[in-house]
Amino acid sequence: MTFISVGYGNIVNADRIVSVSSAISSPSKRLMQEAKDTGRCIDVTQGRRTKSIIIMDSDHVILSALHVSTIATRIEAAASGRPSSFDEDDDLPDDLEED
Repeated sequence: MTFISVGYGNIVNADRIVSVSSAISSPSKRLMQEAKDTGRCIDVTQGRRTKSIIIMDSDHVILSALHVSTIATRIEAAASGRPSSFDEDDDLPDDLEED
């Protein structure tokens, strides 16, 4: 299993991701609402604006405050086996950063 950070200390299994898309389109908004209504939505935005949605093979929908391109870069890095070029603390707000 390969895990990637999706923001604010949350990780997902990269092998189970089906799609990552922008949260601004109408179909994406409908998908988010349907997932919320059926209990399949996992919100990891920490109260920030949702910028991307991650669709898992289990039909769960994960809402992330990271850009689609950031998540895609992390998936590509995980798939190639190389360390990703990000500092996990970059995801944390200033008051949650670890020393």
